[in-house]
Amino acid sequence: MTLPTATYRIQFRNGMTFDRACGLVPYLKRLGISHLYASPILTAVSGSTHGYDVTDANDIDPVLGGRAGFERLTESLAAAGMGLILDIVPNHMAASPENGWWRDVLAFGRQSAYAGHFDIDWSEPLTLPQLGQDFDRALAAGELRIVLDETRGNFAFGYFETLLPLNPRSYGAIANRLDDPVATKMAEAAAVTSGEDFARAMRDILFEGGDRAVLRQKLEDISADRDFLNSLHEGQHWRLTHWKEAARHLSYRRFFEVTGLVGTRVENPFVFEDMHRLTIELVRHGKVQGLRIDHVDGLAEPKAYLDRLRAAVGPDTYIVVEKILGPGEVLPESWPVSGTTGYEFTAALSELFIDGSGLRRLDDAYRSLAGEIGDLDEGRRLAKRLMVERNFAGETGRLVSIAAGIFPDIDKNEIAAALAELLIAFPVYRTYGDGGPLAWQDSAVLAATASQAMARLDDRRALDHVLRLLEGKVDGHAAHEFRIRFQQLSGPVMAKATEDTLFYRYNRLLAANEVGGEPGKTPDGPEGFHRRMAERARLQPHGLSASATHDTKRGEDARARLYVLSEGADVFVQAVARWRELNRPWLTDLPDGAAPEPNVEWMLYQALAGVWPEDFDTEELAERFTDYAVKAVREAKLHTGWIEQDAAYEDAVKAYAAAMVSPENDAFLEDFERVLQPFIAAGYLNSLSQTLLKLTAPGIPDIYQGSEGFDFSLVDPDNRRPVDHARLAGWLAEAGPIGKLQAAALKQRIVAIGLQLRQRQPALFAKGDYLPLKVTGSRREHVLAFARVHRDNFAIVAAPRLMFGWLDPGVLFAGPEFWEDTTIAVPSPLHGLKADLVTGKTIEPGGSIAVAALLGSQPVGLISPI
Repeated sequence: MTLPTATYRIQFRNGMTFDRACGLVPYLKRLGISHLYASPILTAVSGSTHGYDVTDANDIDPVLGGRAGFERLTESLAAAGMGLILDIVPNHMAASPENGWWRDVLAFGRQSAYAGHFDIDWSEPLTLPQLGQDFDRALAAGELRIVLDETRGNFAFGYFETLLPLNPRSYGAIANRLDDPVATKMAEAAAVTSGEDFARAMRDILFEGGDRAVLRQKLEDISADRDFLNSLHEGQHWRLTHWKEAARHLSYRRFFEVTGLVGTRVENPFVFEDMHRLTIELVRHGKVQGLRIDHVDGLAEPKAYLDRLRAAVGPDTYIVVEKILGPGEVLPESWPVSGTTGYEFTAALSELFIDGSGLRRLDDAYRSLAGEIGDLDEGRRLAKRLMVERNFAGETGRLVSIAAGIFPDIDKNEIAAALAELLIAFPVYRTYGDGGPLAWQDSAVLAATASQAMARLDDRRALDHVLRLLEGKVDGHAAHEFRIRFQQLSGPVMAKATEDTLFYRYNRLLAANEVGGEPGKTPDGPEGFHRRMAERARLQPHGLSASATHDTKRGEDARARLYVLSEGADVFVQAVARWRELNRPWLTDLPDGAAPEPNVEWMLYQALAGVWPEDFDTEELAERFTDYAVKAVREAKLHTGWIEQDAAYEDAVKAYAAAMVSPENDAFLEDFERVLQPFIAAGYLNSLSQTLLKLTAPGIPDIYQGSEGFDFSLVDPDNRRPVDHARLAGWLAEAGPIGKLQAAALKQRIVAIGLQLRQRQPALFAKGDYLPLKVTGSRREHVLAFARVHRDNFAIVAAPRLMFGWLDPGVLFAGPEFWEDTTIAVPSPLHGLKADLVTGKTIEPGGSIAVAALLGSQPVGLISPI
């Protein structure tokens, strides 16, 4: 396998096409990127902004340039000696009529050739939660009609722009009402054809003759007959329902809470082949060198899937999985992959750069301000209970029904209580038993979870029976289904409760509220970072190392700046009290009290600090910031939410956020700008440090588009804004000393230096040991040092940390006087003559490096033998 030395994530769509990506290849090559890492490129629903809503698993999206554009991109990459990694989506597809497989299922139900492609409960009609109100009201309001879908040549149930194909057996009833020759022919053909033959026959009839305008008018006329529409609806393989009903009842597995994404059954070999035909072809023909597997935890049998994929694409294809590792969790050793997409590396950075003593000061202030919301453990439990009892009530209820059918002597309510407590207590996303006993890691997780759950239950009889199912100690199809579905549900409950609820409620330090992070954990500084990197070198040295992705909660440099709040905790706490007073006139009195409440105010001041621009563009920032504020309070689900919006509350929050960045609010803005300066300076240095660490620590550095410069974005869709690659390319082309570069260009230069070293010395970083270096002296807590060593080759890394208040304005390093006697010990094999790659200066041989000499005139150090 040819391993990447560095990947560069490109978000296709939103203006990024294959041809535009071709134009980036020379720049990425100069930067030191070995592999372009592409977001999903298969055909997705019209207007898709991300590509995870695939409609055709075997077609490259024409919006991006189609197959021809893709070929131009791969040829450009090959000519530059670069590879391509594709993000593929095996867990779900779009539940949209644009998806031909789904459309066939809507028309033919269980008889469809694709009925088994999707995870559907066929004990009832397929539920389609697309209505803005219940069916009877939508019908009475005239929102439903019968239409001719002329694009596909079939009759359809129309709901605004959505056209749902009708059961062909309904065509006769329609023809009888219309007295139209075209409709009659369609009904006759529908009685004897199916599948592709049906679609072809309908199109032939429709376009052979007849007045389609007359037919459309007749359909409009009979659509006025509400009783007929109701009868027609009852004759379909599906039932339209209110979208809010999806949480309580849905007959298909969805992706998290997204009803527009239906779960697929890739555990079926036939479905696997259908969904991966094009992907495998592209790999085998040398167009694609790596695959990123989206949401691997959503699959019924992840290991079996990965084994099948590995067999199909061969041993030389680089594969990583999107997998969030919980505390103490490691990737299953039996999975034939190189590692994860790297969220755990981001978590390791946060524990290195957050100051523990300052975090305790923030905690005191936050708890006094936020009240009960400041209790993280109780907040986590409440968020998970909300998911179990409301957002995923239907999925939980299905599990209860399966278990009750297996154990009819156990009270159903007791089963429900045991299941709820297990899901709430689960410390990781899921276990992986698909048959037979659990692996040791999963057994330990389940035992610990059961112990916590039992403490909340009056009787453990139901819990013991549920545990037997999860441990694989009960035979039969129903027991196997229960086990798989529980494992597929625990992950969404964890993700939506933690990342998309708790992380918007518990706002002590937003920098710690990151995907894969643990905001309640006490940071353990350099020692903890060394320990985690040694483990990473041992367990997944070739996994991706990420500091930003399309799913992270904020840009990597916004996070790096917010780490500094833990260092300047006293300054920040005092400033927030002052800012709240200055902005008190912008609070709105609502029946439940003033809005936004103190917890949200605290959150907004942090969020604004993280993205505060050097060039203040009021209009641009106001739009981004107010959009973020509304999303944040909806995700928190305390006063408003995605299911039920409180317009008055949202307007109050939006007005407060807008006032914060209004030019008229000059007293606040001036104070905010003044207070923020030392946080900005230390944040810049944090950015450079974490960048160097990502480039040199175990793992393969992944650069999210544009973050080779500074990325002060907020959560998506803000982090998917177009990138000014022309500007970035211009910086890279500029020569000149490090000291003359602006901060963002300096970050890019460090990226290029590190990536080019990786390309010159691939074995050093792919196979090299991780060696912590001892730092002594009065400032030893302010620097992290380690070496990568492979045979006679090595690289030494030195990165500052906790530098709040120690930097002069406009200077991204502390002078020699700050570092005093601080020294990095160098083991004897590394004593030779060396050079710092950042500045080019020579490092004399010997057993130590004086930090004052190395970092007293530059931000970071990357040393290599001469």
